[in-house]
Amino acid sequence: MIFRQLFDSVSGTYSYVLASRHGGEALILDPVLEKVDRYCQLLRELDLKLVKAVDTHLHADHVTGLGELRDRTHCMTVMGDQTKADVVAMRVADGDKVTIEGLSLDVMYTPGHTDDSYSYLMGDRVFTGDTLLIRGTGRTDFQNGSSRAQYDSIFNRLLKLPDETMVFPAHDYKGDTVSTIGEEKRYNPRLQVRSVDEYIELMANLKLPNPKMMDVAVPANMHVGLHQEELEKEGRALSAVEAIRVLGRPDMLLVDLREANERMKHGMLEGALHTPYPSVEESLKPGGMLREVAAATGRRIVFFCAFGERSAMAVAAAKAAGLSNTAHIAGGVDAWKKAGGPLVH
Repeated sequence: MIFRQLFDSVSGTYSYVLASRHGGEALILDPVLEKVDRYCQLLRELDLKLVKAVDTHLHADHVTGLGELRDRTHCMTVMGDQTKADVVAMRVADGDKVTIEGLSLDVMYTPGHTDDSYSYLMGDRVFTGDTLLIRGTGRTDFQNGSSRAQYDSIFNRLLKLPDETMVFPAHDYKGDTVSTIGEEKRYNPRLQVRSVDEYIELMANLKLPNPKMMDVAVPANMHVGLHQEELEKEGRALSAVEAIRVLGRPDMLLVDLREANERMKHGMLEGALHTPYPSVEESLKPGGMLREVAAATGRRIVFFCAFGERSAMAVAAAKAAGLSNTAHIAGGVDAWKKAGGPLVH
């Protein structure tokens, strides 16, 4: 396994690059905008292809690198269901898995620092975002934070993991890089409380100043969505209502770019071909399945995904591959549902 812990000294942020060699698919956790050049350089040096960029929560102390990485590498952006970010390609909930080739992360909803805070468990290590820090815990006094919810997330979820589980947080300000669940139980001063009420009182008396970047970072991090208006202007976007009208038409080929677990969870569009987003570029090359089907049938390919991010990128990839007769469903399955479109479960 390839595992890299990268540090942004300005915000004290740790970002993590994970991969399991074979085809070189990679995932990054909590990327920082100013470090995107460094991540891209590292990906090139290690011959990796970034497939997913994940934020553990909406950050207040730095601007996320999610949008920039998506624009540069065409990766998928991933956040939790509760996020206030305008558009991310994939939203996850407690109990889901985030997978790339050879690696799987269990999704744990651990609110408290913010109401959209998640942790990600991978075998012998857990990425705790700002929920559990090394000898500390994330503040709970803004962004719908809750000391009560955080107590529950830490004591009833994270601290129930095996003691030897390594803890990799999203921040550290003292130079510590890793801890374990057992260490934090014993030595984290904020965890030496006897009750939830004691924890709430402790957190209420921290009197911390707001993060220096907060007024810039929070609004910026809520607007990471890919601007899909261009495709509309070019006539390459169907509204959900238009897409419902053309469902089943023989001159249209619907292509579902979501992952299998998203399809199972949220339902499928009847007659749609399943081509998960990471394999689209290959499928559009000469000899690729989508290209061959389009050429043989003359049908217009209409891509769709969860929220329109992946499908917009797929239309751009098709155009770059010389396939002009493509479009996407703006807003994806989310918009389709809201418009009353039929789904197969």
